[in-house]
Amino acid sequence: MSVAGPLAPGRRASIEVRDLVVRYGAVTAVRGVSFHVAAGEHVTLLGPSGCGKTTTLRAIAGLEQPESGEIRIDGKPVFSSTPRVRVPPEQRGLSMVFQSYAIWPHMTVFDNVAYGLRVRRLPPAEVAERVGRALDLVQMSELSARSASKLSGGQQQRVALARAFVFGPAVLLFDEPLSNLDAKLRAEMRLEIKELQRALGITSVYVTHDLEEALAISDRIVVMRDGAIEQTGTPAEIYDLPRNPFVADFVGSANLIEGRPRPELAGPDLVALETAGGAIVHGTAYGRRMGARACFSVRTVHVRLSRERPAAGASSRATSPSTTSTGTAGRSWSAA
Repeated sequence: MSVAGPLAPGRRASIEVRDLVVRYGAVTAVRGVSFHVAAGEHVTLLGPSGCGKTTTLRAIAGLEQPESGEIRIDGKPVFSSTPRVRVPPEQRGLSMVFQSYAIWPHMTVFDNVAYGLRVRRLPPAEVAERVGRALDLVQMSELSARSASKLSGGQQQRVALARAFVFGPAVLLFDEPLSNLDAKLRAEMRLEIKELQRALGITSVYVTHDLEEALAISDRIVVMRDGAIEQTGTPAEIYDLPRNPFVADFVGSANLIEGRPRPELAGPDLVALETAGGAIVHGTAYGRRMGARACFSVRTVHVRLSRERPAAGASSRATSPSTTSTGTAGRSWSAA
């Protein structure tokens, strides 16, 4: 897939979110969130319902009023509590794909995609060229004259995507855009969204609670819970090296094994825990120090059971943490 001409965005904008706080009355929905999205990067906000991910996305879009913090797009503040700055949504150079698609049912496919260009008073010939390119990219050219009310859910999603990127925004925001689709279509669309984002080179932030979706399409993942960030990293880092039990269990349903450290059974590359039942579990700490109690996070695909203590230097990925309640995913050996 290649993009040239009018569809190519004029610039790739970075996004910086610093100490963002959003409150609804007495409820704090976002608590001091900070992260960075590099120009052209695709970052996913992942977490359970109510964790603050959509509120954070809407704050970036300018659809929510934060109480404090700062949001910068391409290095320029679009929101700041000190000094007070609030740039309207339409002046932030971004576009958003909503969960509900927000397709106008009384318009044709062509008119839905062309709407934003016409509002910007582009010449009719340029509108036709841009819309044609956009519909080609989402494989909807043959349906350009069809009424939007006669489209399937997947087709409506494609129209919403085309409408979002047709004017070449520097930032593209996705608010759980695939949640209304069936499982097979979701799998197909997530790959198309990733290919489209790479082809256009648009900086994007994607919100989802679907782990598989996040792992498949993200350059980096920001895991959130209760309005705060639990961990940020690449999909591999989030899956293989979770920072705490919540991340380990949410990202891949890890087995969490708690116990007390047994340093006399450890080796140069291994740490050892004794569980409440007396089993000894070996794993790798990845530089983290253990407290009085620690927790291993274990992926079942990496487990080997043995009555022999593993040799020093043996490959392992289970970890014991720097605090009494954190851990990291991977391989582990359990000696009966």
